[in-house]
Formats: sequence, C-alpha cells, structure tokens
Amino acid sequence: MRFDVPLKLSRRSLYLTLSLVLTPVLAPMADAQTTAFTQSLAASASTDEAIAEWYRGTGYDTLWTGADDVARRGALVAALATAKDHGLPTPRYDVGSLEAALRSAETEGDRGRVEVEMTRAYLAWARDLTSGVLDPKAIDAGIVREINRIEPAVLLTRMANGDPEAVLDWLLPKAPQYMQLMKAKLGLEAQIAAGGWGTTVPATALAFGDTGPAVIALRDRLVRMGYLAPTAVASYDRAMQAAVTAFQLNHGLTADGTAGEGTVAEINIGPEERLRSVVVAMERERWMHFDRSVKHIWVNLPDFRARIMEDGKTVFETRVVIGKNVPDQRSPEFSDEMEHMVINPSWGVPRSIIVKEYLPLLQRNPNAVSHIQVIDGRGRVVSRGSVNFAAYSARSFPFGMRQPPSDGNALGKVKFMFPNVHNIYLHDTPSKSLFDKEVRAYSHGCIRVADPFALAHELLSWQTDDAEAEFNAALETGKETTVKLKQHLPVHLVYFTAYPDAKGRMTYRRDVYGRDAALWQALSDAGVELPGVQG
Repeated sequence: MRFDVPLKLSRRSLYLTLSLVLTPVLAPMADAQTTAFTQSLAASASTDEAIAEWYRGTGYDTLWTGADDVARRGALVAALATAKDHGLPTPRYDVGSLEAALRSAETEGDRGRVEVEMTRAYLAWARDLTSGVLDPKAIDAGIVREINRIEPAVLLTRMANGDPEAVLDWLLPKAPQYMQLMKAKLGLEAQIAAGGWGTTVPATALAFGDTGPAVIALRDRLVRMGYLAPTAVASYDRAMQAAVTAFQLNHGLTADGTAGEGTVAEINIGPEERLRSVVVAMERERWMHFDRSVKHIWVNLPDFRARIMEDGKTVFETRVVIGKNVPDQRSPEFSDEMEHMVINPSWGVPRSIIVKEYLPLLQRNPNAVSHIQVIDGRGRVVSRGSVNFAAYSARSFPFGMRQPPSDGNALGKVKFMFPNVHNIYLHDTPSKSLFDKEVRAYSHGCIRVADPFALAHELLSWQTDDAEAEFNAALETGKETTVKLKQHLPVHLVYFTAYPDAKGRMTYRRDVYGRDAALWQALSDAGVELPGVQG
C-alpha cells in the first residue's frame, strides 16, 4: 500500500499530510515486525558509527517514523525545503527522495531505512547550517579559522528531547548579518530573473558633462541597481555624479563621482557574480559563532579597514594595509584576543624575510641593510665582520636579525599584539603613502594601521583617564615599552567581499586574494546551485 504526498505544501499542510503518511505502518507492531524494523535500521545505520551508536543507546527508538514523531518529521522536511534559500547544496539533503521514501514505505524494513535516511539528512543539515559546508583550510591555507562542529549525539539528543521547530531554529546562524545576506541573495535572484542590470557600459571612463550612448548605458545600469531614480536625462549630470559616488562608497572605491576605469569595471560586474559573493559570505558566516555585541576589532581584509565594533556600531575606524597577494605573504583569516601593545618596538625580522631578502644582500655586501642588527640565538648583537655570510645557505644560516626602535623602524612607533602561531599583529609603519592607495596589499602579512596613535589612545582610554598623556610619556622615552591591556579585546581578521553595512545595504569589495572564487567553486562542486549562475 503506497501513500501519496503532494510535493508542494505549506508548512502547516506538510505537517498534517506527513502525520497521515505512515499511519498504517505505525500501528502497534508484532514482535516479528519490531525485529524487521530494528534489523533494517541497524543495517542501514551500520556504515555510520555515530548514528549506529545513538540508535543502539536508545534501544532503536524512532525519531522520525514513529506514531509520536509527526511534528518532528514534518518540521524537518519543511526545513530542508529551504536549503536553496541558504545557499546550501540541496542534493545533500534530497528532500524529494525523502518524501518519495515516505510515500512508498510499505513494510517495517522500509520504515527502518527511511528512519536512517532522515537522520542522515538532519545531521547533514545541522552540520552545514551551524558550521558550514566546506572545510576552509582544505580550500585555502590562509583560512585558518577554527571551525567548531557539534557532535552528532548532541544534535540527535536535542531533537529527541526538544520542540522540533525550536531545535531547527536553534541551528540557524544568529548574526543579523546572515539574514541580511539571505535577503540580498533572494533580491539578486529576483533581479537576475528579471533580466539583470542591463547592458554593460561600453567605455573606459566617463565624467561629469559627458554625453552619448555610454552615458545612457551607465544611467540605465545605475537605475537598475538602485543608485539612480528613473530619468530620461542623457548626460552625466549632478544626479548621476551623486549616484556614482554612492556606488563607489558601497564598493570601496575612491569616492570622487567620476566613473574612471576601476569604477566602470566594478559597475559592469553583473548580479550573477555579486550573487556568488553573497553566497560565499553566507558560508563564511556559518563558520563564525562569536558574540558581536561584545566590543571587538574587526579587520575585513578586502575592505582594507580595521574597526572597533560595539553593539553593532563602529566606535573607531582606520585604513589598513594588508599582505601582498603572493604566496606566504597573504594575511590569514582567524580570531584571537589582543593582550598588549608595544611602544617603540624593535622588529624581529621574520625568518622568511631574513633568508629570502636579507641574506643574499649580506652575501654580496656584509654592510648591507646596516640599520638591521645581526643577533645570535641568545639575542646578542653579532659583529658583521665576524660572520662569513657566503658560507651559509638559507637552510643553514644560524643568525636572527632585529631592527631596534627608531623613526625608521618597520613597525613604526607602536604594535598591537594578539599573540598567535601565525606571527600576525597590527602595527604602525613609516610608509604612510600606501594608505592613499585604493587597493592596499603591500605588507608581508601583518596589518599596517594608518592611525596607530589614535588606535592606541582608544585602547588605553578603557583603563586610564588620560590615555594620550600616558601613551606619549612612554613614547618619548624612545625605549621599548610593553603596556598590557586590562581588558583583552577579541580580534577578528575576516574576508568578506559582500557584506551589509550598518543600515543593512549590501556593500561589495574586490576579491583581492581570489579566496572567494575558490570557495565558490568548492561550494558549486559540493552541489550548491544558483539560478543563472554557472559553476
């Protein structure tokens, strides 16, 4: 006997229908039927030890297919039907196959197999929604964020003992930015379905006063993107200039109101590519489970800015320079806690810089880079005249190098430490001109700060009444001074090319390291599909 279930149902009608689907099978079972169900369930679960162990521990009690499981199985199927909205791989949960299996269940053996299929789908759903589809380290070695996976037994116990809708809601990412990203995803999909943003702008650059077909294309595209009210004006007027400025601000471009080459290139990016960025941002959000109401430092690498955030508001902001887009110099993504700052820091030259950059110079000229000290394993300065640099290779070179505090020190006058295995920190720099550039990827991996003294004053203001005076007193000594922060501050180095601003409007940035392109490809390979977007 088969039981038909309509494929498209409201959540409430889905619950009602699923309550009837298995009713004939859910009658009190004879011992033979019980044995058939248990054997089928155990055999189906045997390939997954976590599932098998959980069912053994419950005496093979049901989660989804028992007489009392109506609300639970209905809630799960309804939740899985929303996978596409989350940018998750719908084939992984295959709600259609689950519905078909429920419809076609005729025997206790069938019911045991369906029970395990639903458990597998639930665990996959819970895992992906709470901690992401991907293992980010496997995609890019620079993504070193710790991903916390919830144990299957915890997920199953919660579902067995709790209200199913409440448990499924508990799985959802809690940051409001996640729902804003989902809203942007749905909006972009609607725009793609409606024809996108129209013709691209056939020009390299346009400016105030220009006319012609390229200006009309720019006008129409800005209108479709929501930056310009519908208009028949065919010249680059003040309204278009204001629209271009708004676009530039939302895309991290120099906001001068002129559609230069870089701006035109960004305007010509279609909604399909923006949609990919949004879906990748949703995956990144699923990796992060920290309280954003707590004061923290947020460094979005493609944005080239560091912010101190509190209760969702920016209380301090500065431009930053990040690592170059070359192997071993790209800034990594991770979270830690800022513990102290060092005023008048010395710079311990990283081993990679010593052997790749300085050792070849020293081998040609022992007096090269004379502002850098050569030091032994105990930190003592070594006379260059006593070292035959030519006798060493990059592997065998036994010395370190250090730059003492000075006006020209590579770390400037202050560094901000959140000790980590990656040897990454925020610091001042004597190379101030780099902060005027639009794309600021020039460091060896650490984060250079445009306004380091202001950042130091902000941090010290939480523990002293006269932060500026205390900072200046230490600075004027010229000596290396460590100042501990009484309140450790979470630091999050993140990488979002799509992210909502404080008002919920989407902003976009260039994929400077190509990480989002790699993540999108991995999501596509995992089964994520988007309308109008090729894998």
